[in-house]
Amino acid sequence: MKKKLLVVVSVLMVVAMLLTACGGNSQPAEKAEQGEKAAEGGKKIRVALVLSGFLGDKSFNDSAYEGVQKALEEFGEENIEVKVLESKVPADWETNLVSMANDKYDLVLGISTQLQEIIEKHADSFPDVKFGLIDGVVKKDNVQSAIFAQNEGSFLAGAAATMFTTKTDIENVNPDVTIGWVGGMDIPVLHDFLVGYEQGAKYIDPNVQVLVSFAGSFNDPLKGKELTLAQYSQGADIVMNVASNTGNGILEAANDTGNYAIGVDLNQDDVYPGRILTSMLKRVDVASYEMIKAAYEDTFKGNEILRMNVANGGVGLTDMTTMKEALGDKFPEDILTKVQELTEEIKAGNIEVESYEGFVVE
Repeated sequence: MKKKLLVVVSVLMVVAMLLTACGGNSQPAEKAEQGEKAAEGGKKIRVALVLSGFLGDKSFNDSAYEGVQKALEEFGEENIEVKVLESKVPADWETNLVSMANDKYDLVLGISTQLQEIIEKHADSFPDVKFGLIDGVVKKDNVQSAIFAQNEGSFLAGAAATMFTTKTDIENVNPDVTIGWVGGMDIPVLHDFLVGYEQGAKYIDPNVQVLVSFAGSFNDPLKGKELTLAQYSQGADIVMNVASNTGNGILEAANDTGNYAIGVDLNQDDVYPGRILTSMLKRVDVASYEMIKAAYEDTFKGNEILRMNVANGGVGLTDMTTMKEALGDKFPEDILTKVQELTEEIKAGNIEVESYEGFVVE
């Protein structure tokens, strides 16, 4: 009897040992299975986001980061490691980008046309590193570029602004047919915005006056506010923001004075509800997401240009819902109708929007 009992106990002990050795505790097995599933469709990669300014601009940089967040949500934070490098001065741009390439990040994203020359200069030195450039083009085997038809989106914004400035039944809209535009740095891509804005404005009224100012920086909200206040004092009652973090001052000026603004890059309509007619969406988030996705799925193609325009939804205006709610019955529906009509005309090729000659990419 004792012998039989000892045999049973021994067998049970062996079984227990085998279960433990084979993963009788199911948690590690489940984790391994989850890890395998998470890794399906791609490998673990490291991505560096090199900015020419700061997050928190509610505009260009934040839009790029939204694309990063989408990639993290879709592919899992365990599979994509992200590092963001912000910068206060231009001297940091090259240092930040090269340091990430030296650290062998799989994908280094340059979020600004101002990083174009830096990527052009260093890409060949890091053939195993993939580079992405937003708002510029570098034709190299390890660089993917994204450019936007911001001239097309700005055409729509200029048309909307010109129509809005005639709506004198709306509070603080004066009789002057004058609109404003404030940009960050005086660089080709911003002139491409401006060319489209002026063309769209004059498409509606050839006699409209367009006031133009450059702040000289993308990180100076006080300067943006000062320039916007000056344009309001010259008769503009609506000013377009094309200035990243400097643009926060533009929007603040609209709110403080009871005048109006047009946002840029992201939907800024609800930053100051009732003071921002619409925003010109520039889908930087789509571009950054697509580049990360390509790197993750091993489909990244160098020497390729992603072209974002009105026809494919890469640029356009918001639907003005926030302003509709703020103005109620006073909201000018004819502006929205006209914008939709012009959008279709651009898509069909019936309206050819001009480009700034220094920003044409073949």
